Amino acid sequence: VQLQASGGGLVQAGLSLRLSCAVSGLTFSRYKMGWFRQAPGKEREFVARISTNGGNTYYADSVKGRFTISRDNAKNTVYLQMNSVKPEDTAVYYCAAGNIYARSSVLEYDYWGQGTLVTVSS
Repeated sequence: VQLQASGGGLVQAGLSLRLSCAVSGLTFSRYKMGWFRQAPGKEREFVARISTNGGNTYYADSVKGRFTISRDNAKNTVYLQMNSVKPEDTAVYYCAAGNIYARSSVLEYDYWGQGTLVTVSS
């Protein structure tokens, strides 16, 4: 199983960035997908999750209204559109795959990507 996250980089505050995560080695459409992030010196935290068919999404309060998670089951890819980014969004962003019961805990996700670094400058 491989989850390959991409799209990170340096971005100015207020602008946008789109992360992608290409998944292989599992039946993508059967897995709930999530995005997490980890800032330096902090624990990994939940950002967003999406149901298997994309019909349901859920966000951390800190990103609600600014970030959008989506998925394309035909391409085995999950996305995170990040708008109006803030310096506090700076972190390594990880995509993760979990079963249909996965919610917001890192323990509920079975497979993880390697992470992509997002740095937001003020």
